[in-house]
Amino acid sequence: MNINNIKQKLFFLLIFISVGLADANCSKSNNDSTTPVTPIAPVIPPALVNNVDFWYTSNDQSVLLQKQSGILSFGTVTNSNPFIDVDSTQTFQAIDGFGFTLTGGSAYVINQLSSSDKTNLLQELFGTSSISIGISYLRISIGASDLNASVFSYDDMPSGQTDPTLANFSLNNDMTDLIPLLKQIIAINPNIKILGSPWSPPVWMKDNNSSIGGGLQTQYYNVYAQYFVKYIQAMKAQGIVIDAITPQNEPLNPGNNPSMVLSAVQETNFIKNSLGPAFQAASITTKIIVYDHNCDQPTYPTTILSDATAAAFVNGSAFHLYAGDISALSTVHNLYPDKQVYFTEQYTASSGNFGGDLMWHVKNVIIGSMRNWSRNALEWNLANDPSFGPHTVGGCTTCKGALTIGSGITRNVGYYIVAHASKFVPAGSVRIYSNISGNLNNVAFLTPSGQKVLIVENDGASAASFNIRMNGKWVATALTGGGIGTYIW
Repeated sequence: MNINNIKQKLFFLLIFISVGLADANCSKSNNDSTTPVTPIAPVIPPALVNNVDFWYTSNDQSVLLQKQSGILSFGTVTNSNPFIDVDSTQTFQAIDGFGFTLTGGSAYVINQLSSSDKTNLLQELFGTSSISIGISYLRISIGASDLNASVFSYDDMPSGQTDPTLANFSLNNDMTDLIPLLKQIIAINPNIKILGSPWSPPVWMKDNNSSIGGGLQTQYYNVYAQYFVKYIQAMKAQGIVIDAITPQNEPLNPGNNPSMVLSAVQETNFIKNSLGPAFQAASITTKIIVYDHNCDQPTYPTTILSDATAAAFVNGSAFHLYAGDISALSTVHNLYPDKQVYFTEQYTASSGNFGGDLMWHVKNVIIGSMRNWSRNALEWNLANDPSFGPHTVGGCTTCKGALTIGSGITRNVGYYIVAHASKFVPAGSVRIYSNISGNLNNVAFLTPSGQKVLIVENDGASAASFNIRMNGKWVATALTGGGIGTYIW
């Protein structure tokens, strides 16, 4: 066959095909050749859009509070994962904040930083920028805690002398480190809530004349009430608002330095006969929160709350978890639902394991306290030096700060425990419904800006896939064994 004939036939065939395609795409409507018809475009599935931000910390420290880059898009694609359902129409308690105790020792070591390093650290801890973790609640000691370098009160007297008029009351011992640092923090976050707790009153008020153990003499109940009034007024004069106080840190622990024993009956009498009336007379609006000790003795706060006169002055109860179960908060809440509950202390030890501490504390202190009605969740010490100091003689020698400050700044497990909540759940948020699914402990919140936040702890040893479902749609995600995830949408 002539090669030219073949080329010609192919040429016309191509023309025929082109014309046919043109006719197909420009077919006439009602025989009107001037009316164009839009070509049918191929169906292209829409690109997935990320609906959920996911921040992750791994049990092995290989990933520390890092935002993940994968796409989490709500949809209805069927899979075999278990569901965590979130429902923002079911609301529970409002949230006051997350944070730490700013001990005198913490303030001291932070103040040893250079001016620029301290400024940057405070912005990281208390600011609202993308690099900040947004701490919104602090506990401080009224006088010294055991994580001060030495023991003091705000009205110390020579041995054998007393000061029933509190003429010698002074904040001077905290004017070098704690109070200046608090002022810098408040300049960054003016709305931060501060809770004050005493480890011991002045020793001249006590029946053993010692900073360790002993009890408050009844003759000084009214004087000690005025001590709290003077403290709140003096701090206010420094520009520091004390949102709440507890009458005694760990009132059933006589072994710390400082410390004091105060029974439930004694605390009841102190509040109803002295502290409450003193606050009322001085127009003090600072909240009175009772107990401030372990979850194994819920009858302590309920003893106080069962006394109508005392309870009228009381805002709620505070708990630690060195003994007992976190469900004790719900026990007290269910008996007295008009009173608040708080979680005010839990420490990580120098001998602790990062992964084990991360799991236990997120499960119990963050998720557990929130699911049991707490308005806050506080870890113990914000910062100390590489030797776990300063501390008093007889104070805690194994309490590890969220930060270790020496030649540099090390962020320890406590930092990440709190940051997974504080960075994403601001004060004024509300806990909302979510269900526990298997080993996936979790708690959900609705923030003031309308965002939903879900904190999940995989309590299992192996990775777990799951769906987060809301309003009939879900996203599929997964956490490694012992991993922590915070999801925001």
